[in-house]
Amino acid sequence: MPKLALLLATLVLAAPTLAADPSPPVRAVAGVFPPFVMEEQGSLTGFSIELWNAVAARMGVPTTIQLVPDTPAAFDALRSGQADVVITGHFYTLERDREFDFSHSIMNTGQQVMVRSDRQLRADLPLRPYLRLLFSRSAFLWLLTAFVLVILPAHLLWFFGKRSGNLVPRDQGYFHGIFHSMAWVTDAMLGQAQTRPQDKIGRALFIAWRFAGVLFVSLFVAKLAATLTLEQFRGYISGPDDLAGRKVATQAGSTSVDHLRRLGAEISTYPLPDEAFAALRGGEVDAVVLAAPALQYYELKSGSGRVKVVGPEFRKSDLGFVVPLGSPLHRKIDSALVAVREDGTYERLRERWFGRE
Repeated sequence: MPKLALLLATLVLAAPTLAADPSPPVRAVAGVFPPFVMEEQGSLTGFSIELWNAVAARMGVPTTIQLVPDTPAAFDALRSGQADVVITGHFYTLERDREFDFSHSIMNTGQQVMVRSDRQLRADLPLRPYLRLLFSRSAFLWLLTAFVLVILPAHLLWFFGKRSGNLVPRDQGYFHGIFHSMAWVTDAMLGQAQTRPQDKIGRALFIAWRFAGVLFVSLFVAKLAATLTLEQFRGYISGPDDLAGRKVATQAGSTSVDHLRRLGAEISTYPLPDEAFAALRGGEVDAVVLAAPALQYYELKSGSGRVKVVGPEFRKSDLGFVVPLGSPLHRKIDSALVAVREDGTYERLRERWFGRE
């Protein structure tokens, strides 16, 4: 009997210890994306980090946070079961929603465009668009057309004009004669020819050729003026509508990629925002497109005087934490997010990192 009593007492004393057996921590992953996720002096900070810590405290669960190199790596960690939640804060999309569950919104924001501060100044230089046009494919095609319009009539003139000697001297060989003919045809095209054919057929062809030349020159001048005007305007990037044909940097895996492709931009992707910013500063790209808070934070903290955020926010959507489809964490995270909004924690964090709205 004493042995039985001793055994029961041992089990009673051990029960709290067995019940207190800690559950495994929630494995969170995040990519560096200031001001949402940053690494400073060996520790993680940022809006998303602090918000997730508040959410985890509300849920009463331990958590670990591991950095991943980019957005695709974060989603791969969810797919492979190596992570339970991505806490950087990603835009909700229908494609992503088919594969993952999104929490309640942690922020509603859009994307924006950032350019170098000196880019607008360089666009004012008149020689820049002229040289770009001079060595463009369009200029090459126009010059090639002009050459064809001159070389063919010049051969006809040299062949038939030698007989009369009126327009082409009879004693000239091919090379001297053809260059003489090309000069006369060019003068005729520009309305500067000093001599004219004497026969009726030659005069008729001369009038037709002068008309064709005037038409060609008029079209060429109009095209030149329109292109130079367009180049002047294209020098200014004031929003997403000015990105067509421009070299634009964004983050790998960003929702910006598909939108920039539809705009006709030349896209360069980088694993980290800082790499995209460095490409912009170095002149490798014309603009950067990312989430508006990230660009505004960079301009304020690191890029003052070197970069400038331009244009309105576009393609506004919700950012949220991401969990695997059907994860039991989904409802717990949503309930905790509601709680931190109701007790004012969310607003204090948002004001701390982004200021008052």
